[in-house]
Amino acid sequence: MTPLIDGHRRLRGPYTVAAALLRHLVPQALERDGDLVAAHDIEIRAAAPELADLVPVKQATIDAGLSDDERILVPAPRRTLRLANGLTEFFRDAVRPGQAIAVCNGAEADPTDTELLDVMMRRIPPETLAITLYSGGPEPPPDTRGADELWALVDRCTRDGFLHAAAELGDCGMSRTEPGGGRWWRFAQRTATALGGLGRADDARAVWDRVRAASQDPAMHAAGAYGTAMLDARQPDPARRDLGRARRWINEAIAISTLLPDPMERAFKLGFDRNGLALVELREGRLGAALSLVESAIELARELGDRHPLHRMVLLANRAQLLAALGHVKEALEDYTAAIRLDPAFPDYYLERGNLLFKLGRHEEALADFERAIQAGPPLPEAYYNRAELRTVRGDIEEALADLGRVIELDPAYLDAYINRAGLLAAVERDEEARADVAAGLVLAPGNPHLLAVLGQLETAAGRLGEAREALDAAVDRAPGLAAAWGNRGVLQYAAGDLEGAVDDLSRAIELQPEPDLYTNRAVALRALGRDAEAELDERRAGRLS
Repeated sequence: MTPLIDGHRRLRGPYTVAAALLRHLVPQALERDGDLVAAHDIEIRAAAPELADLVPVKQATIDAGLSDDERILVPAPRRTLRLANGLTEFFRDAVRPGQAIAVCNGAEADPTDTELLDVMMRRIPPETLAITLYSGGPEPPPDTRGADELWALVDRCTRDGFLHAAAELGDCGMSRTEPGGGRWWRFAQRTATALGGLGRADDARAVWDRVRAASQDPAMHAAGAYGTAMLDARQPDPARRDLGRARRWINEAIAISTLLPDPMERAFKLGFDRNGLALVELREGRLGAALSLVESAIELARELGDRHPLHRMVLLANRAQLLAALGHVKEALEDYTAAIRLDPAFPDYYLERGNLLFKLGRHEEALADFERAIQAGPPLPEAYYNRAELRTVRGDIEEALADLGRVIELDPAYLDAYINRAGLLAAVERDEEARADVAAGLVLAPGNPHLLAVLGQLETAAGRLGEAREALDAAVDRAPGLAAAWGNRGVLQYAAGDLEGAVDDLSRAIELQPEPDLYTNRAVALRALGRDAEAELDERRAGRLS
């Protein structure tokens, strides 16, 4: 008989389906293979906290032992994809092949379960675990949870990055507490933060407006001003950012925080706000001003003693980013190392330090950081992607292709992985595989110039010069600064018999990004034109760069 799981989110919130499966599979897995459970400790404990006593902690970030006001980091929405992939790998390895489950109330499931089921159905073969979804099912009893129970759920959801549930349950908690009171404020702050993280800026702004209307507490108003400013400062789309509005709000936050009577609270909140203003300065291109603000926040953090280690970690990493951008590489590496020392289980700063080491040509150290990021928790697509870039530069093409395949397995919407893998596959003449990646990438981003440049290369190799011309002309038009598009069009021009056009396009590619193969290809075109001295010069240049 196929087990039926009720996936309605009102039953227990995020990972209702996942927890039901874990309660069944974890005890069995512990009997057969404790290492399998240990390898997925973070995912299991996040999805099913009630199993914490069964699951040994292999690694934990420091926020687990911090007080509520010190846990300042809210995971990005993509963390749930990492958890979903880790849980999927656990279920795939823990279940006995040939099993099946059915999930009812799928339309009412929390987004964490919806995402998880999508990943499971994509990555677990049906002969291993068959999954059937039903939109209907029994209606759960009315939600009568009180403020205490709701707060425990909202706090958990915020801590683990379950932002949809944090927003929904936080709004419910606000409706069941007195506006302007301390408990109501905690719900409001979590709700607005979750909405902002989900990109629902207007809804988040409305919550902050409710805070301003309901309270005269200066700390609430300072936090509300900061939160409102960050809705613009953190907006990923530059066209939708209003940095002037962000600056006005963050200045208000700083003005209020400066007047807070408690010296510890003042030092923390003022440093927090100055760090926020630094982001505005960074967005406006004033790196020096941003650096000065972050350094002033670090000075304030020294007044906090051992408290707020996450705050210090973030400030150190932010200063490292600014120092690197300003060319102070040694100091940047020192700050990244200090940030990592504060929380060695946090993967993000391994990635950032690894990227900086990679740019410096310190490949072994960069590789070690990328691998530490991979080992620091649930599957992290970015770490595999970065390692693939490093392996490509080192000429380890098969290993790079394997890493890019892993990225796409974990996140089929990771456009840059298709772009890079298509380019590598074309370079090693695995043209049909490259063409499949180009097609998949163009579904995600129609007209992407990087993919069109690879497509033009493939069409040229196949002798379809008209199709190649169409793709490469479009790539050059959409990205005039893309060297690969000009270089590939130069090869096409040569194949079509336009030697002067080939030299012109290859020369433009070399201006943008001088590389050995571009000089070699231009040398071939120059020799065909009888310009032997120029060809010999290009051949020497290619040799020096190789």
